[in-house]
Amino acid sequence: MRNFLIFGVTAMVCGLAWAEGQTSSLPNPAHDAPLAKTSTQQYGVFAGGCFWGIQAVFQHTKGVISATSGYAGGAATTAEYEAVSTGATGHAESVKVAYDPSKISYGQLLKVYFAVAHNPTELNRQGPDTGTQYRSEIFTATPEQKQIAESYITQLEGAHAYPKKIVTRVSSLNVFYPAEAYHQNYAELHPYNPYIAINDRPKIEHLKKQFPDLYK
Repeated sequence: MRNFLIFGVTAMVCGLAWAEGQTSSLPNPAHDAPLAKTSTQQYGVFAGGCFWGIQAVFQHTKGVISATSGYAGGAATTAEYEAVSTGATGHAESVKVAYDPSKISYGQLLKVYFAVAHNPTELNRQGPDTGTQYRSEIFTATPEQKQIAESYITQLEGAHAYPKKIVTRVSSLNVFYPAEAYHQNYAELHPYNPYIAINDRPKIEHLKKQFPDLYK
């Protein structure tokens, strides 16, 4: 379970752990879906640490219609926070991103996910949070998404985009379960929470700096 009372030097070290694995610039996906000609709605599901930060990043990404915190990878009977926090349910804290494919491609969402939303080289942890529920995983909704995600990981590995091996898993999405209401929009509603200030606010600033054309 994440620590809500993070202060001092220890907190700063944990906060910096996320940034250490990031590269300053990632290539565009070589294989991607073209922008749609008409405005519709599609979705993707991404996991990579606490869902508060992932949700906040995508809420500030142009073309994203909504981002919902929740759980993926486990059963309906255990899709609730206290159970998922044990790390024994198979779930990952995840975010369902609804987006307009005429404004942003799935590949561009992946680039944001890998570049600023989390560190894909950390296995079963992100910064101060540890456990399988914080793993790096992409839950794909279509065969095309699976192909694009796997291709991009291969591309990033071939480009040595990170100093360590990417551990992100790619799995087919079965069911996404929205998290409890108090987890939704948490970063926006609690900007001065020490956890948010140290671990998640820097992600928004990185998004704004690295992707000014995508930031909203």
